[in-house]
Amino acid sequence: MQALIDRVYDAAIDDSAWCGLGDQIARTFGSTSAVLKVQDSKERVHLVDMTPNLMIDPKHQDWAEHWHRNDLWVEKSVAFGMSKIVTNRDLVPDDDFERTDFYGDWVRHLDIYHMIGAVFPVGEDTIGILGIHRPDRAGSYGNADRRRLAGFLPHLLRAFQLRQKLAKAQLGTAAAFDALERSGSAILVVDGDRSVLFANRIAEQVLRQNRAFCLALGKLEVRQSDLSSRLAGLVQRCVQTASGAMGSPGGTLAIRREGKLPLTLTVAPLRPMAAGCGVSKPAALIFIRDPEALTASAQMSRELFGLTRTEAAVAQALAEGRALTEIAEALGIGMGTVRSHLKQILAKTGTKKQAQLVALLLRCITNP
Repeated sequence: MQALIDRVYDAAIDDSAWCGLGDQIARTFGSTSAVLKVQDSKERVHLVDMTPNLMIDPKHQDWAEHWHRNDLWVEKSVAFGMSKIVTNRDLVPDDDFERTDFYGDWVRHLDIYHMIGAVFPVGEDTIGILGIHRPDRAGSYGNADRRRLAGFLPHLLRAFQLRQKLAKAQLGTAAAFDALERSGSAILVVDGDRSVLFANRIAEQVLRQNRAFCLALGKLEVRQSDLSSRLAGLVQRCVQTASGAMGSPGGTLAIRREGKLPLTLTVAPLRPMAAGCGVSKPAALIFIRDPEALTASAQMSRELFGLTRTEAAVAQALAEGRALTEIAEALGIGMGTVRSHLKQILAKTGTKKQAQLVALLLRCITNP
């Protein structure tokens, strides 16, 4: 029993541990089969695990799915009470049971007759279902079986609840990481020593391509000594603030580059929060913008504002800082045509000036 309890807690944090759990449950309770499944309010059933003898040939899946949705034992167990240990004889007398289609068309073909189990809540509109079975010849379940299952059920229920909480946390984490990748900014997370804890794809690219701002032995460094000490101070103050101390809400600095526009950095506190089974430590969040690496997405501008192909090309060139004369030459059109396109772009984007348009494009539809 202890090995089974350990197994369900393993399954709470590792999906692969559910596989084979049905066999272990059946063996622990001296039975020939077991099934663990969940069912929502729309009667959709997800089979978590089961013993091999309950697995149905794919060509008969419609038949199996019908009876999993219309499980008489589940229906009666819900009426009997959530999280209550029940046997088949608590739910329906043997003579009545043998006259049901559930027995004649399903259970009899699986060579099971006696059942002990429970239904239990695992979410707002979802129940968990545990069924353990024996054939008729093996005899019914007694009070000793009830006591053993009563000792195991709270652990199974807790494992399902933990799994649900972890799934929500993992979904939030996955969404956060995806947002960081799609933000259009280079984003780093560093600790108080400026050791990098996380870098999104764009940040990795910026660190590879810039000599003035890079990693040295895993730590974030600025080659300019005056800025290096400023960055170190900003990071340390933000980490202290993230730890709960009264301190800096963050700050900014610009890193000069020879022959290029400067990189701009924004540093902010990143407070610890639950992450899976652990808790992250206080850190600093660094946003890096490279103005020379940002271009407006022509495809996005067409989708958002209904621009034509040429208008989108003009808008993209403006966002890249090109003059109207350069745009006309690059596109092979006259200045009058470029101005006409610009007028249409301003009207479609709801902007009044070229500078306002560029700001809109860079804020809304830039790609690194």
